[in-house]
Amino acid sequence: MPVVPEVTPTEFCERWPAADPSTRVVLLDVREHGEVEVAAVAGALHIPMREVPARLADLDRDTPLVVMCHSGGRSRRVAEYLLGNGFENVFNLRGGIDAWSTEIDPQVPRY
Repeated sequence: MPVVPEVTPTEFCERWPAADPSTRVVLLDVREHGEVEVAAVAGALHIPMREVPARLADLDRDTPLVVMCHSGGRSRRVAEYLLGNGFENVFNLRGGIDAWSTEIDPQVPRY
């Protein structure tokens, strides 16, 4: 299996600051619809894990992809899948949305 590089939510925000329009990145949320209804990060692209194989064409291979889930397990598997299917600039968001809530935005509900 390919080694998946990881970034914490803090590292994500430092590397790709939202205020800088020259930084391009896709935060890919692979959680289920019900989970996204409970807590979400504004601007994230939502494709549930099970739909990713059928929606590879929806992802830009030239833009960095940071994959997130609740705590980092599912997103790591999706990142491995993407790397195994020709994507090169893929990262796992360590700690997922739970870490995002504690490190970046406490307004994002924890569940």
